[in-house]
Amino acid sequence: MSLARPGVAQRRSGLLSSNPTTPTRTALSVEEWESKAPLDDLAVKSIALVKEASEKVPLPVKFSAADAEPSRPSTPILRGKLIGSGSRPSTPSASNRPLPTAHALDPKDAIQTPQQFYDWFAKIDRSVAHSQEAHFRAHVAAVTERIDAVDMILDRIDKVDKDVDSMLHEWRVVEEGGRSLKDACEKLLEEREQLIDLTDEIGSRLEYFHELEQATRMLNHPGESLVLQTDFLYMVERVDICIEYFESHRNFREADVYLLRFQQCMTRAMTLIKMFFVGSLRALTVDVSRRLSEKDVSSTAQTHLLYTRFRSVTSQLAPLLGELERRASAHPEELSALLSECHVAYFSARKGLLVNRLVEEIRGLDPAHTELVELTSAGCSYLKQLCTDEFDLFREFFNSGADQLYPYLENLCDYLYDDLRPRILHEQRLTTLCEVCTVLQALMVLDVSELPDEPLDTDVPDQLTMDFEPRKPPGLQKLHISRLLQMVLQDAQTRLFFKAQSVIQAEIRHYVPKPEDLAYPDKLVAQPPRSQQKGESRQLFQLPSFDKQETWFPTLQKCVWVLSQLHDFVKPAIFEDIAQEAVSLCRQSLVSASNSMKNTSSSSASLDSDLFLVRHLLILKEVANNLDYIQQDTKPGPDYGGVADTLALLVNKTTSFLPEAIFSSLRTSRGHDSFGDAKVNIDQDLRKSCREVISSCSTPIGWPLRDWTDRVRALTSRTGTVEQVQTSLMAQEWAQQAAAENLHKKFIEACERDLRSSVARMKLYLEDSRTVSVLVTHVQETIEDDYATFRDVVWTMYAGSLRDVVLSTDGLKDLLAQVCE
Repeated sequence: MSLARPGVAQRRSGLLSSNPTTPTRTALSVEEWESKAPLDDLAVKSIALVKEASEKVPLPVKFSAADAEPSRPSTPILRGKLIGSGSRPSTPSASNRPLPTAHALDPKDAIQTPQQFYDWFAKIDRSVAHSQEAHFRAHVAAVTERIDAVDMILDRIDKVDKDVDSMLHEWRVVEEGGRSLKDACEKLLEEREQLIDLTDEIGSRLEYFHELEQATRMLNHPGESLVLQTDFLYMVERVDICIEYFESHRNFREADVYLLRFQQCMTRAMTLIKMFFVGSLRALTVDVSRRLSEKDVSSTAQTHLLYTRFRSVTSQLAPLLGELERRASAHPEELSALLSECHVAYFSARKGLLVNRLVEEIRGLDPAHTELVELTSAGCSYLKQLCTDEFDLFREFFNSGADQLYPYLENLCDYLYDDLRPRILHEQRLTTLCEVCTVLQALMVLDVSELPDEPLDTDVPDQLTMDFEPRKPPGLQKLHISRLLQMVLQDAQTRLFFKAQSVIQAEIRHYVPKPEDLAYPDKLVAQPPRSQQKGESRQLFQLPSFDKQETWFPTLQKCVWVLSQLHDFVKPAIFEDIAQEAVSLCRQSLVSASNSMKNTSSSSASLDSDLFLVRHLLILKEVANNLDYIQQDTKPGPDYGGVADTLALLVNKTTSFLPEAIFSSLRTSRGHDSFGDAKVNIDQDLRKSCREVISSCSTPIGWPLRDWTDRVRALTSRTGTVEQVQTSLMAQEWAQQAAAENLHKKFIEACERDLRSSVARMKLYLEDSRTVSVLVTHVQETIEDDYATFRDVVWTMYAGSLRDVVLSTDGLKDLLAQVCE
């Protein structure tokens, strides 16, 4: 039985059914419930206990007082209790208890029949059951009350929902209306802004068109002082802006017509500037020329008229020329001719003022009789100062025009070059040409790395000049005097190159030695102390073996002198070619001189000639090595191609025939060796001469021992018994023990006499102790080999009787070391 009202139940069911998120539950049977939720033993016992307790239904509350009575009360007592269970409680004492009032369950009549008893008992039973269900009914009443309250709340919620929906609908209507109004307002504002912008754009564009009238009106103003007005340059700037604007907006109506008219206005304005500049310059030139033509004008006054007077007008003319230059660079086709006319007018005016003064200054130098170096120094210094002053003055007026300025300055320099070039091309002294190149390079050294890009036209071959890498600087930042002096320097370098070639051919290749040139070792003995030596080539060859150049063969002196003079003034590639030629010809002359020394009748001519060649070839090798380092822009170190190390490698037995050993000794590779062929030839001749020196020193000492051992071996190699060979050998007078002792004694005397003299000559020629020790070591080794063979034969022949006489290996080394020291 449902306890809720039908309407409420329907509303609740409707609310539940209207919720789309409420899931639909499926009813389960008891069996399915039991199968899906089985109970354990504890749960079963708990259920049994609950069931057992529920079977005993307690009495209602109003009968709870009977619990204190005996378990089987008598009927009267029970009746009394039932009857006395009214509003007034019974008294504790039964005797004093008042009579109970009638109860609704009490029988109206006395029970007389069982049926009446059963009816009365059924009534009691129903009353008891009704009392026991009172709390259920109270709960149902409370639930019903709650349901009614919830229903009332739901009704109110429904009403509120309807009101909220109505308000939301009205708000949306208002929102849509407000948005439409806002959009309409914004659209109107945008249209207003567009109209304003359109009006501004039209007005701004019309300003460019209106500017033509103002510019034309100003340009039609008469008078030459128009360019000096304040508004003139402002008008020119606006016309320039209009030209740029119409060039970028050719699609405008009549844009081409207005562009042409503005360009005409710009041309007229720039023409006015040109005319004003030319007129002012002409008037200034006439005034300065008139004053210079006056008598007794001092040099200071001339300088004032030529430069200070011109600088006084730059404040007025320079801004106008700057505007012309800027417009000419932006519109070269229309305005570059006007700027060129200004340049021509300026250079013509300056040249007309300077030529007479320049000619007088050059005549004062007396080009026909003055020394070439002095003329070059004084004339080029004067031209450098003049060109610097002209450059500074030109820069006061103009910010561009280097292409026209340098030809003008070169034209001024030609007045001196016309006298200087013939003197240079006919100069015969190599030192004078070098001094001329030095003077010119000293004047060019400050800006030699910043030459302009345009090469100058000249008939001199490019390969004969120095390695200039011109670069054009931006604007007129600095005067590049090297561009003005380059042609004269090229002439001097060309003449220097050809003169150096002629000196090499005449004084090295075709040099005929004089008797005093071959007077060795007398020249070495008579040389002055080292502190009094003076080397002319120290600036190029900073090597310790170049301290005694007075003792060199003349061709070697000339070779070093020519190369030291030439290396600073020609290109590296050209210098390399001429240096290889000079070194090769010098080597040939040294070999020829050595052969000439051998043809003399002196007993020591062979050793002197070989030591002469070794000395000069070592020096020439150092020259070639140093030239190679100069070409590679490196500085030779103490271990690079050292004389002693190179000589030791060349005369070594195991490496003397290996070409690669030569390059290893010089610490350079073939691929980067500029003087490879020349040094190979030097090494070959040096190796040969070193072997001759070793042979000349060791042969006189070791040859008697080697000859004696060869004769002994020749006899012992004959056929026959040992006794016969021994008898035949002992029969020879030279094979006796006394002869062997005499031969050993002569060997000791030769070592002390000849070897000591040879070592002294080596030290005289070669000077360097390490270099001498290389040759002496090989001489000692050769002598030791010959003596070792002699010692072995002597010990075998005389049964050891000469062991105390013949030197041991260590004894011989000590003897040779003592002699060589």
